[in-house]
Amino acid sequence: MLQARERLSEPAAAQATLTLTFDERRHSRLRARLDDGREIALFLPRGTVLRNGDRIRTDDGLVVEVRAASEVVSTASSTNARLLTRVAYHLGNRHILLEIGPGWVRYQHDHVLDEMVAGMKVSVRISKSPFEPETGPYHAAGQEHAHDHGHSHDHDHGHSHGHDHAHGHDHDHSHDHDDHDDHS
Repeated sequence: MLQARERLSEPAAAQATLTLTFDERRHSRLRARLDDGREIALFLPRGTVLRNGDRIRTDDGLVVEVRAASEVVSTASSTNARLLTRVAYHLGNRHILLEIGPGWVRYQHDHVLDEMVAGMKVSVRISKSPFEPETGPYHAAGQEHAHDHGHSHDHDHGHSHGHDHAHGHDHDHSHDHDDHDDHS
């Protein structure tokens, strides 16, 4: 089995491709198959998030191009910037990863979120498309800031995740997650 421990920072000609969903691309430890069927194990530095077009190198020198797989996504679109900003705010308040484009925001499909967005009078279209969400202000040098929503946010952020939150404010940091717990 091929093993990859390195994401290349310089451009290099790819000799193979690996197509992964966004959830797979954000695992630093992953067993997968190259598009040609060969098995590969990723042992990348913790916090690595692979993006479409990234190159990784196997221990034996094979350069592999990472491709974003098409997956089921919901795209909210509107010509009304205020409405779209409102949608992005409410989704972001639920820590939903968002891909942002001109006149639209995209998230991994969730029927509860679709109903919430449609209730704000913004059209939602479900499709299959590669998903490349924003990394956010905490992204630095291959590190992705993410929360596991299996826990409660009833705590303050005075605890340590091993990195600085740098929120820049002293007020209570609470979250509303009422509609978000049912992912289907």
